[in-house]
Amino acid sequence: MFFDKVKITIKAGDGGNGAVSFRREKYVSHGGPDGGDGGRGGNVYFRVEEGQNTLTYYKYKRKFTAQNGGDGSGSKFHGKNGEDLILPVPLGTLIKDAETGLVIKDMSEREDFLICKGGKGGWGNKHFATPTRQIPRFAKAGIKGEYKEITLELKLIADVGFIGLPNVGKSSLLSVISEARPKIADYHFTTLEPSVGVVELDRERAFVAADIPGLIEGASQGAGLGHEFLRHVDRCRLFVHVVDISGKEGRDPVQDIKTINRELELSNPELMNRPQIIAANKCDLLESDSDLSAFENFCKENGYETVMISALENKNIQKLLNLVYEKLTKLPPVKVYETEYIEKDDVECRTNHDVTIKNINGVYVVEGEWLLRLMADIYFDDRESLMYFQRMLRKYGVIDALLSAGVKDGDTVSIYDFEFDFVT
Repeated sequence: MFFDKVKITIKAGDGGNGAVSFRREKYVSHGGPDGGDGGRGGNVYFRVEEGQNTLTYYKYKRKFTAQNGGDGSGSKFHGKNGEDLILPVPLGTLIKDAETGLVIKDMSEREDFLICKGGKGGWGNKHFATPTRQIPRFAKAGIKGEYKEITLELKLIADVGFIGLPNVGKSSLLSVISEARPKIADYHFTTLEPSVGVVELDRERAFVAADIPGLIEGASQGAGLGHEFLRHVDRCRLFVHVVDISGKEGRDPVQDIKTINRELELSNPELMNRPQIIAANKCDLLESDSDLSAFENFCKENGYETVMISALENKNIQKLLNLVYEKLTKLPPVKVYETEYIEKDDVECRTNHDVTIKNINGVYVVEGEWLLRLMADIYFDDRESLMYFQRMLRKYGVIDALLSAGVKDGDTVSIYDFEFDFVT
């Protein structure tokens, strides 16, 4: 089964913790704090992988985490930086925020994209030595790496999309004009996934074509296989509408064109504004007295340029390709989706000191994301570190918020399992 949409979770590596260490060596006159810094957590990148047109890599694994940074150590040794995680995606993959559906990045260019930043390593105690605080017994914990839930959605990038009902010869045509080798057989739904090929007319003229399989009546509502592939026509600048002109299966080519166009319009009305060329395939099977007047009149009335071709006998194929290239030179470039998702500003995240306070059975429970980060830096057995924690609670309004919530002297306050009796 073609795999072109998946929800995954990704997390960058956490920064390593800073070290608390002191230099004590015989015959060395100047000792002091020498705790090293923690290493940076690994970043998470997306990278376009050439030759891939499916998201099968994510079929069985949905959670990805980069390596954490190493902790610092004595002698001012810096912790090892975590290795970056590179996630491969096909060209044309949309990265969306899973909750809002907003586009984070369109992987339409061959440049790596940083999706999650690794956390910074914490400072060792060597940074906290001052003339009045010569023995700092605390260090900073590493910052957590970024975490995201995202949806990957593949929208193939192709200049030209071959559309049409099953078994009209789309795959055969693509195999004739390019190096693509889709499965070809004389039955419906032979092709179970889109195929992409580069069509080279000569050394200077080329374009990318995609066979969009599985379109039938009702595809836009989920019938058949077409609903799985309609998203892949979205970027095509031009449609080559392949029809079986021979009528050997008892179908009317005019009705076939109307059927497919109706599904395109129901899926996305904007698609009907894309130019179409009608490739009347299997003309080699026509009887000499075949009446094509209704077909020709329909194409003329709707402004469709038509080329009678035979993919089997390579008839008029070059004529079709020349017409396609001529059309493409007059059309705008392939659609690229703009970024819609806006990351929270780092400064905003750091300056947000909101807390929530709940009275649970007489215990005042205080919570806040910034408090969790702050407590990772505190060594509660160290007097100076504890005093720093108290100053931060006063500075950022936690004490005032507790008083407003009704706390009194002697009441128990709990901040992420750290409990103390409140004293004004």
